[in-house]
Amino acid sequence: MPTLARRLRLTDYFALAFGTMVGVGWLVLMDDWLGRSGPLGAALGFALGGIVLLPVGYVYGQWAQRLPDAAGEAAYTAQVFPPMVSYFTGWIMLLAYFIVCPWEAVAIGKIAAYIFPPLNSFELYSVAGQPVFLPRLLLGVAMTVFLAVLNYRGIRLSANFQKVTAFTVLLLFVIVLSVSATRGAPSNFQSLFRATPFVSVLLTLQIVPYFLTGFESAPKTAEEASPEFRRSGYLRAIALALLVGAAFYALSILAVAYIAPWPTLLGKRFATAIAFEQALGARWPVRLILLTAFFGLFQCFNGNFVASSRLLFAYGRRRTIPAQFGRIHAKFQTPSVAILGIAAATTVGLLLGDALLVPVTEVGSMASAFGWLAACLSFWCIEPRLRVITALGILVSFLLLLMKLVPAFPGHFSLAEWIALAVWLVLGAVLHSGSVSRQPSPDIPPST
Repeated sequence: MPTLARRLRLTDYFALAFGTMVGVGWLVLMDDWLGRSGPLGAALGFALGGIVLLPVGYVYGQWAQRLPDAAGEAAYTAQVFPPMVSYFTGWIMLLAYFIVCPWEAVAIGKIAAYIFPPLNSFELYSVAGQPVFLPRLLLGVAMTVFLAVLNYRGIRLSANFQKVTAFTVLLLFVIVLSVSATRGAPSNFQSLFRATPFVSVLLTLQIVPYFLTGFESAPKTAEEASPEFRRSGYLRAIALALLVGAAFYALSILAVAYIAPWPTLLGKRFATAIAFEQALGARWPVRLILLTAFFGLFQCFNGNFVASSRLLFAYGRRRTIPAQFGRIHAKFQTPSVAILGIAAATTVGLLLGDALLVPVTEVGSMASAFGWLAACLSFWCIEPRLRVITALGILVSFLLLLMKLVPAFPGHFSLAEWIALAVWLVLGAVLHSGSVSRQPSPDIPPST
């Protein structure tokens, strides 16, 4: 019986975790971040988010060592909760990964159109007042097909691509920070917060789960670790990715606000690029930022593609959804049907166009926080010796979840976001009811 190829090493896991977190949000949503919190409020929100999520990352590192299963949260919760709880926990977490794929497919067209305005032509239709243009749609489809082929043909190809893009992003980002540090001024910060400090930080902290979702993607490929890989490496890769990812977002906000007065950037597309162009009066910084963003888009798209396809594959293997999704390609040793499924679903989501961008952030944040809470609660039940740090993970993830669901908090779920979540849950129920068997297979860790 075919098994998944075992080719991944420590640097692969770091690149996957970091790359899954950092895409193009720092370019296309910078005006939204500054508008909701101000520069210091937004930067502190991301920095604090990275720190408080370390206990959650620790729990995932422990789970990956004990139960290296592509089902992730579904496998963890199955150890202590009923099958239905396990199923929908993993299904909601799948949403957190998958929803990023059409987001990035839309974003590539948005960024390309900033460089080549003729791409904003041949309007096909509009969604929520946002036009969908044929050239940008085709570009997103092309990128989706490219990543599908890359992942279909082997995890080693995908991992190499992930490492190249991740380390290129970090290198280019250092250059961007250097430009801001040498050409900016503290006076550009003006007001440090958009509202009170507490509310400003809170408004950004609410969306941090979406942008830092990815540190826990490493365990989704735990079955594909090289035989020489030490299981303690999961925890190191997760912790490093969390800290580097949070620092990336916080520093990008400060760099933009340092190079140009941030109130002048509100409501502008690609505020990051505009800030540098206004400050330097030249196009080369814009090209550098856009190049960094393109590599970031590729790594984030690929990282979430890998994670979502592995979760979908694990569900098929457990026969909690149609078993076809659990097939492994005999030659390439990849979850081929699951990969094709994610590619097809991404293409459908791509049809929503720019209207997808900001709402996706809110739904993805809730889904991530829910999955983290479930993983921590499960670990609490099976490992009494580590309950102090696990309790911190439970508290953090629970508070992040409350901030999205309780109306008393600013930035809570809107009606449209509740509808989107309901549609996803109904889809999961339909697939589950139509599967060959409604009961998951036993949770037996793969041999390593």
